[in-house]
Amino acid sequence: MTTTQPSSVDVDAYPHEVRAAVLRAVGEPMTVETIRLKAVGPDDVRVRTEQTGVCHSDLSLARGVLAQPLPAVLGHEACGTVVETGERVTDLGAGQRVVLLWITSCGRCFHCTHDEPHLCVTGSSRAGEPYALTQDGEPVHPGLTVGSFAEQTVVPRGAVVPVPDDIDTVDAALLGCAVTTGVGAVVSTAQVPYDSSVLVIGLGGVGLSVVQGARLVGASTIIAVDRTVEKAELALAAGATHFLPADDGTKKAVRALTDGRGADSAFDCVGSSRTIRDMWSMTRRGGSATVVGIGGKDDVVSFSALELFHFARTLRGCVAGSLDAAADMPRFFDWVRAGDLDLRQLVTGTGTLTDVDAALDELAAGRGVRTVLQPGGAR
Repeated sequence: MTTTQPSSVDVDAYPHEVRAAVLRAVGEPMTVETIRLKAVGPDDVRVRTEQTGVCHSDLSLARGVLAQPLPAVLGHEACGTVVETGERVTDLGAGQRVVLLWITSCGRCFHCTHDEPHLCVTGSSRAGEPYALTQDGEPVHPGLTVGSFAEQTVVPRGAVVPVPDDIDTVDAALLGCAVTTGVGAVVSTAQVPYDSSVLVIGLGGVGLSVVQGARLVGASTIIAVDRTVEKAELALAAGATHFLPADDGTKKAVRALTDGRGADSAFDCVGSSRTIRDMWSMTRRGGSATVVGIGGKDDVVSFSALELFHFARTLRGCVAGSLDAAADMPRFFDWVRAGDLDLRQLVTGTGTLTDVDAALDELAAGRGVRTVLQPGGAR
């Protein structure tokens, strides 16, 4: 098919035709179509996407809770195989499996030089840059800088981590977001101590990873809360000592399980003002409350000046589990090898690019945990 390209677009700069699930309008179904990826720059890597998870952040982008330039290819939790590298990329070659990262550290900005690479300003700025063209020449943006709901993507070298041969591709994909975020929230962000009590609200892929992280550090009481009671079995298998349905009796039940005090460390993996307030009120005086879920900018959480003083709780946000990829990924690989993290437990569905919208609907309804797609599978 012949298409007419706008005169301002250098089509030769976008030489790689691949199939992708393209979001053209908020709240509308994605269309699987051919896009043209940009040429690999000197510091870039072109990756064939082998497995990619459908994350709640993708739902937030698709439904307009989080802003996203359109048209866009969403997807950011993935493992793939290097197809091509730029001339300055000398430590990777074609055939190397890699985890794709949506947070990229530049190593030079204020945050990177102050042990906060997960807050890198340079890496975050890539979110607004197009990386492909539609067949009629419209710029296409990669969701959360990755764009893995496609057969291939192009990212900077710093956005990939080599995967050891003994790590399964599906496990590696989940390390791209859910697991590193959830486990990292416990181990790195909140630094939950041994033999403490932990509360987890919201049992998606990230929430169940928080549960596994709490088990990993030796928490003695792990209370998992979700509106979907069918997730009780998954929570207990992940390491929760108790499951509670999210209802009017949850707060009282949490206090009963924590000697009337509330949890030492609490995690909200939903990201709504209601669940954040619930987490706060179920955290003990002097305890730690961590917001892991991503909410909307207009969903305001209110605290009185007196309660902030009186309860002396620590309230913090958590971006990507405070991940320092260079230092932390080897630890995650070791935990997977040792069986300390059971990542396959998170996978509740599989599919191809045509199944993206159905997977998002499952997340919106509170069903399932992770659908893992093979973008190069049957069309």
